[in-house]
Amino acid sequence: MLFVQYPKCFTCQKARKWLEAHKITYTDRHIAEDNPSYDELKQWYEKSGLPLKRFFNTSGVLYKEMQLKDRLPAMSEEEQLRLLATNGMLVKRPILVDGDRVLVGFKEAEWPNDPA
Repeated sequence: MLFVQYPKCFTCQKARKWLEAHKITYTDRHIAEDNPSYDELKQWYEKSGLPLKRFFNTSGVLYKEMQLKDRLPAMSEEEQLRLLATNGMLVKRPILVDGDRVLVGFKEAEWPNDPA
């Protein structure tokens, strides 16, 4: 299981505590130091079944500075994925990747209660 997170993010800290409380083993990845690649993001997006906009950190400073709220609708999926791959701070976190299951953000009810 891959846990993609930003250590200073409160939601990520909460998710980490949740994983540890449930004794779920994971590989930790710092999103700002090891940004997801275009190929990873594309794969995660396809597996998640979520709209691509859910992968953007819409409350982040960079998202607002780049005025992405207005720009994203005119961009293709490929352009959006390539943009996400340029900077981990654009990516919503945490992301939990477990085989074919990809969870974006932390909503306790959606996270696995079993490590299987």
